[in-house]
Amino acid sequence: MRVDVGGLEIAYELAGSGPPVVLAHGFVGDGRSTWGGQIDALADEFTVVAWDAPGAGGSSDPPDGFGMDAYADCFAAFVRTLRIAPAHLVGLSFGGALVLATFHRHRGLASSLAIVGGYAGWRGSLGYAEAEKRLARALEVSELSPEQFAAAMVPSMFSPSVDLEVVASFVDRVRVFRPDGFRAMARASFEDQSHVLPEVDVPTLLLYADHDVRAPVAVGEAMHAVVRGSQLVVLHGPGHVSSVEAPNEVTRELRRFLRSVT
Repeated sequence: MRVDVGGLEIAYELAGSGPPVVLAHGFVGDGRSTWGGQIDALADEFTVVAWDAPGAGGSSDPPDGFGMDAYADCFAAFVRTLRIAPAHLVGLSFGGALVLATFHRHRGLASSLAIVGGYAGWRGSLGYAEAEKRLARALEVSELSPEQFAAAMVPSMFSPSVDLEVVASFVDRVRVFRPDGFRAMARASFEDQSHVLPEVDVPTLLLYADHDVRAPVAVGEAMHAVVRGSQLVVLHGPGHVSSVEAPNEVTRELRRFLRSVT
């Protein structure tokens, strides 16, 4: 499915019925490759929507200078266009920073937040020096061929013991990355969202994985210390894209949390 949002064509998947849950992917992959297991599993009791962010999947590339504020405004407009606000907002990695920025700029849009291996922006969670290094690396790999790009990015996305057959479809989507969109999301990821954390006043799940080398458990612990009433859950085994590597465990924790706040 596609919808026009502020002149950008946004592709998305929609399944199920019930309280609305909107899924935001990271800066590689897209809605289906990141959240396929959850779209299918949660549709039995929720209206599940997974968007492709501008620059990913079937959506338009963003214009120049499209930072996190613009992504958040686009995400909020997307949710409102579908007439499903307020909704439970779930974000992985870049998507975690996105749902925080969306909460900050569009109060009342989120019924709850779930951040899966996410950040308060790279600067907000990793510090300026590490964020600068990560952005420089992202811009560097964005110039590679699709095969080289996948080879550079995929190892940090999963645990060393991952079954490559399990993540094959995700890796295929990484290979068809869009350089302009990837660079836009990388620059947006760099931005500091830590100022949002003390403002959060909706139920919040922080779901992290103990083999995540991109957003380590310490990132979740730091957010948990600031977000009042948040729940911190640590999965044992998977790496960064836990929704793909451990779909049943992620679905279980999301379902438990969503049921508790619905």
